[in-house]
Amino acid sequence: MRVSSIMKRLGLKLSLNDPRWGKDDKQPQANEGKKPGEGGPPDMEQLWRDFNNRLNNLFGQKKRPNNNNNGGDGSGGDGGGGNRPDFTGGMRATAGAVGAVVALIWLASGSFIVQEGQTGIVYTFGKVSHTTGSGFNWRWPYPFQTNETVKVSQMRMVEIGYRGNIKNKQARESLMLTDDENIIDIQFAVQFKLKDPVAWLMNNRDEEDTVRQVAETSIREIVGKNKMDFVLYEGRDKVAFETQQLMQQILDRYASGVLVSNVTLQAVQPPEQVQIAFDDAVKAGQDRERQKNEGQAYANDVIPKARGAASRLAQEAEAYRSMVVENATGNASRFKQVLVEYQKAPGVTRDRLYLETMQQIFSSTSKVMVDAKSGSNLLYLPLDKLIAQAAATDAQAAAARAAQAGGTPAASTTLPSELMPSVEVNRQRDPRSRDTSRDRESR
Repeated sequence: MRVSSIMKRLGLKLSLNDPRWGKDDKQPQANEGKKPGEGGPPDMEQLWRDFNNRLNNLFGQKKRPNNNNNGGDGSGGDGGGGNRPDFTGGMRATAGAVGAVVALIWLASGSFIVQEGQTGIVYTFGKVSHTTGSGFNWRWPYPFQTNETVKVSQMRMVEIGYRGNIKNKQARESLMLTDDENIIDIQFAVQFKLKDPVAWLMNNRDEEDTVRQVAETSIREIVGKNKMDFVLYEGRDKVAFETQQLMQQILDRYASGVLVSNVTLQAVQPPEQVQIAFDDAVKAGQDRERQKNEGQAYANDVIPKARGAASRLAQEAEAYRSMVVENATGNASRFKQVLVEYQKAPGVTRDRLYLETMQQIFSSTSKVMVDAKSGSNLLYLPLDKLIAQAAATDAQAAAARAAQAGGTPAASTTLPSELMPSVEVNRQRDPRSRDTSRDRESR
């Protein structure tokens, strides 16, 4: 219950400018706060009596009669007459009302509201007693209990090697040594949130500074185990991941109540003093790799072709060897068969061999038919056909060589009949020639 409502029920007005302050409306305005027969300022004693009377009426107390009578006429010793009010009960009631109001205000001071995403921590005589969720909560007021709210869903971040902007470097935090004894400049940020608000408040003296020192220690250990080129190029993601894992282990060992969410490398580079020289070295390394790649590409193009050509030549040689061996074997077998037939009939076999040989010779050469019986000395030679036949023969031979070089079978070497004029020599054979040959056979 508020103080203003109590004063309103008592009928008191809190304005000091009101001339009727503390008086009953039923009393005449002309005589309020004044002694009888006097027209001076208000009497404070009379005002106090009126205030006590109102409190007595409010709490149901009645006036007790005054037993000190003078002369039995009911008048008081002061000549005022009537019963004198008891001021002790009114003072007791006033003190009780004021105490009740103070107690209500003191109890109301123990209420507090926890927002969504926060956790309330209640301390009893400085020791954590329990935690509360979001919403309206109440605790025993001071000095018995106190409370504190912590944001547990908020993503927090600490920066190592810079503050606010990567251009605002912190050299003492960012410069570190690699495994190959090179100095590297690393700037990164750590994002984390709370998993135990009680441990976050009770186990850390300076919470964010603790996380920053743990992050710096972890990344120095990871970078000290790797080469400079690995940290600068292909190993950035691995360094960030291993730093996050090591940070979580250390923070859990400290019971800090922190959950590391992400480690982001903002800038990884050599120190500014050697940046130009390092860029030149990097360019030289890139040129070396480019030339190596070009050489490897050329080798990948030439080596397969050379291997294919070598394989083709080996296969052609093997085919030629097989052809020669088979031809030789066939010729030997044919010669043996001819030898058997020759032993049976030498003359007939010799004539047949002679005719077959001449047939082979004349089938691939030009022939001119000459009529030996005619007495004319004029001889006609078809030079145009002979020239055309020679050109066709040369073209066919060139095509055969090209086909053999390209691995394709050669075309048939037989010329068309119109390009191969039959030139035959008809001579009157001397009858003695056959007899002469037969005589040679018989010999």
